Amino acid sequence: MTTIQTYPWDAADHLETKEAMAAYLEAALEDGDPALVVAALGDIARSKGMTNIARETGLGRESLYKALSLEGNPEFATVLKVIQALGLRLRATSV
Repeated sequence: MTTIQTYPWDAADHLETKEAMAAYLEAALEDGDPALVVAALGDIARSKGMTNIARETGLGRESLYKALSLEGNPEFATVLKVIQALGLRLRATSV
């Protein structure tokens, strides 16, 4: 019997450009699941360095990890601070 070896995959390891980060966040927004959007922001923040994002937002690193997880429920102000610190922008468009 053949054994299949698997390795953990982390999206944060693959988000190297602002374009990739924006596309990843946009895909999460299109899905419409708030928990997925928050988790995607967490992945992007980890790719940039959570310590750097915490410093730029004035928020605690540990609280950011918790808020930006699948189980997190951050305030909208926190989401906006993180998006700004990431160098991204939310836009509204008509459908």
